[in-house]
Amino acid sequence: MKLNFLLLICDLFIAFFAHAQPYDLVIKNGRVIDGTGNPWVYADVAIQNGRIARVGTIAASDAKRSIDATGLIVAPGFIDVHAHVEGSLEAQPGAPNFIHDGVTTVITGNCGGSSANLKTYFDSLRMQGTSINVGSLIGHNSVRLKVMKMAFREPTAREQTDMEALVEQAMKDGAVGLSTGLIYTPGTYARTPEVVNLAKVASRYGGVYASHIRNEGQNVKQAIEEAIQISREAHIPVEISHFKVASKPLWGKSTETVELVEAARREGLDVTVDQYPYTASSTSLESIVPSWALADGDSAVLVRFRDPATRTRIRKEMLDALAKNLRQNYDYAVVASYKPDTTFNGLSISQINQKLGRKNTADTEADLVMELMERANLKRIQMVYHTMSETDVETILRYPNTMIASDASVAKFGSGMPHPRAYGTNARVLGRYVRERHVIPLEEAIRRMTSLPAQRFRLTDRGLLRTGYAADIVLFDEKTVADRATYDQPHAYTTGISWVLVNGTPVVENGQHTGQRSGQLLMGPGYVK
Repeated sequence: MKLNFLLLICDLFIAFFAHAQPYDLVIKNGRVIDGTGNPWVYADVAIQNGRIARVGTIAASDAKRSIDATGLIVAPGFIDVHAHVEGSLEAQPGAPNFIHDGVTTVITGNCGGSSANLKTYFDSLRMQGTSINVGSLIGHNSVRLKVMKMAFREPTAREQTDMEALVEQAMKDGAVGLSTGLIYTPGTYARTPEVVNLAKVASRYGGVYASHIRNEGQNVKQAIEEAIQISREAHIPVEISHFKVASKPLWGKSTETVELVEAARREGLDVTVDQYPYTASSTSLESIVPSWALADGDSAVLVRFRDPATRTRIRKEMLDALAKNLRQNYDYAVVASYKPDTTFNGLSISQINQKLGRKNTADTEADLVMELMERANLKRIQMVYHTMSETDVETILRYPNTMIASDASVAKFGSGMPHPRAYGTNARVLGRYVRERHVIPLEEAIRRMTSLPAQRFRLTDRGLLRTGYAADIVLFDEKTVADRATYDQPHAYTTGISWVLVNGTPVVENGQHTGQRSGQLLMGPGYVK
């Protein structure tokens, strides 16, 4: 009898405790910006089982744990729609540069480059665990390379069918859409109809078409028109990646490129863009070499580089491109990572040329580009290119349909001289362009980082602080949040972001990474289990 009474008391105590603390965590006293673009409000946010359980006035005693967010902004976790984490995330599953910048979700597989087998890729990430959520596009370059190698021609009917089958399988495996990198080999060899037909496959499965368009400089308008044409013919939403004007003669023309997008939207085409808030881009050294010279595999490339007549033709086309962009040399092209000689990291092609004691001419520098590629066995040489104007950056940022994206991988702290966007993209928007330059309001900046990306990539339960949504949440001080990474000192984490929760689990606590791997894989609408 006595034992039964004690058991009854214990049961009542457990029931009372469970009732008194229905939530795992509550964030108290913060100013909530919910991701819609609406003004901030004072509210508490309760979390239960990795989801937002309630937004309102909530007692600390109602949760097992509470976070005092006094003086802080509470916002949805940032969604980076343009990342390249293949390989680097497996090496560093904590993704510290993303997490410390408030990023809780990345979309990878951009610019035409992804895992060719997304099921295997997703299985690997699932087994390992990551600190961030990951969705992936299927890359056109990866698909074309698998079917056609580096062939500089149109696909045969069979090859087109094989590529479409790969895209279809990827969509069933969870891809959120198709990406292209039409400035890179072998994607640059593809004509528009090839891409349209692949995009039609992605469209059938509810996917998005994300494109590093064919040209971002002299022919940027034509390249934008091609992306719009693909949207029109394939009946697919289009995301134009890292939207920019990367040619001196066209600086200031971003008003016209933005208008092309807006005109497409007035037509009824679902076209949006993303942007990193910097005046320099970052891509491979080979991107300044004529694409025809890179066709048919490494051995063919080396033959061209070593043949005097062909080398002369390559050099001439490179110098013609310089002249069209009103540049006298390659001082704008800075090495980010060069494995054969790390002393070149952080130096421009012009500086390396001078360091080697060579003749100070654009011809010599063009030859140096080919020599650097050959010395690296034609492996990727990452570069930083200073090609844009601040005016255009701000014009594009003001456009309401511009999302914020880093175009970065998981950075290895202290290694090489990467673009600072890898560390500070979101904080730079919040610090420089919101607080200091007043280009856009804070609530609008948050919308661009949260609900707009979630809507674009159909992440139906993320991007808003709303009951039932995944508890991806960032807490930051709007007065101090800032990027610290620079071109000269790129390895520096963002400051002012004190807490980051991924699916309800704190991955950053008081500015420190906890090591938790609470990220999830985010599958596209065509996913078949």
